[in-house]
Amino acid sequence: MSSFKRKTISKQASLPPGTRLSPASLLTTITSTGVPSLDDILGGGLPLSCSLLILAPDSHSAYGELVQKYFVAQGLACGQRVCLLDGNAKGFVEECMWMPHGLPTKSHVVEDEEDAKATQHNDTIKIAWRYEQMKKFQTTVPSSISSMEEYCRTFDLTCRIPHSIIGDALQSGNLIYLNIDSTQSDSCPTKIIRRIEAYLQNGGQVSSIPLRICIPSLGSPQWGDLTPQEILWFMHSLQRLLRQHPLTCASLSLSPHICSDVWGGSGWIQKLGWFSDGAFTLSAFTANPSLATIFPAHHGLLHIHTLPAPHTLLPPSDKFSALRGLSSASSTGGSGENNLAFKCMRKRLIFETLHLDLEGGVGDRRTTPSTNAIALDIGMQSHDHGHDAEKQRKAGDTAVLHVDVEVEVGAEGNKAETSSVDIKVKKPKKTVAFQSDRPELYDF
Repeated sequence: MSSFKRKTISKQASLPPGTRLSPASLLTTITSTGVPSLDDILGGGLPLSCSLLILAPDSHSAYGELVQKYFVAQGLACGQRVCLLDGNAKGFVEECMWMPHGLPTKSHVVEDEEDAKATQHNDTIKIAWRYEQMKKFQTTVPSSISSMEEYCRTFDLTCRIPHSIIGDALQSGNLIYLNIDSTQSDSCPTKIIRRIEAYLQNGGQVSSIPLRICIPSLGSPQWGDLTPQEILWFMHSLQRLLRQHPLTCASLSLSPHICSDVWGGSGWIQKLGWFSDGAFTLSAFTANPSLATIFPAHHGLLHIHTLPAPHTLLPPSDKFSALRGLSSASSTGGSGENNLAFKCMRKRLIFETLHLDLEGGVGDRRTTPSTNAIALDIGMQSHDHGHDAEKQRKAGDTAVLHVDVEVEVGAEGNKAETSSVDIKVKKPKKTVAFQSDRPELYDF
């Protein structure tokens, strides 16, 4: 009997619900944020034991809070535990989005009516034959892959999470409320960190179920009067707790008035990036109407400050993100580091590459020349010959002038003869004169 044995690959331990291994390292487990395009920017998802900071400086919009609601909804949908720190935690969860009909969509994607109309319009456009075999240009990552449904669910902004789902999560312990109130003595950052630490040590850390810590509007009036040092200390302490519990991740968003260097001093945004594993800013166009006019299809810009990189020297996003376009395998054609934007439609939030519309911003492509491009001869504009004038407008650059010529012969007494001659008149070229207010170089 032979002593040699066939080598078999040992079965890999089952991963926690709603997670998968990072494409960059087998030592890193990642989970979804609820937005497929945001997962792509992060390199596949948010790694466990890491924190994500969302800055939304515009006080007239709530895009940062919207990303937080995606984070909570994704955790409840995939069976993970969620710990919410807010003054009105119950109302925050009740406003979260949910899947249509309460079930994950495996065969279709929830699309907006605007997307359907845009797709239908693009199909009717005729392009050159040499471009017909090329694939369509994509501005965001597709979310219709059925194998990804268990990792990142498809949510609908028009649907709200059912009260039965919230009740079951509260009863099973998968949803925990930690209310924040500035009037209470235990609402200072130091005591809140102790409450989180006590929860993690007294049974909050289950061996096989990940925990999501969601902190919306950090530094809002419900937190009291916080100084920049207290906010940085809170973020550093939370990051220390995440390193001690490998199945825990956190998502934070700051109050709008704290998301600028005006409040925290020079370099404030850079300091916030140092005390978080991932940080980015959602700059809405509502504060700058000119940008909203230039980019009518988008609602704001996405600025990346830091990206999570556990167990690796470089962030996985540098190699595996299709939207950032830093790798040669990018399917979107490449966009660069901060050439990203977002738009919130009726049913979903999308992060995509920034691009101009057709004709540099015009919604519909023109197939006929504009009215100001048709110029007639000055001598022809003063006469209206009915049907002949219409022919002259269709002639283009070369106009045809119809002239009646009469020939008289008086010496031999012949009768006068009339003949019609068509003379082609070339349209004069337009000239444009440029005048500068600056004097010439040698004009003294």
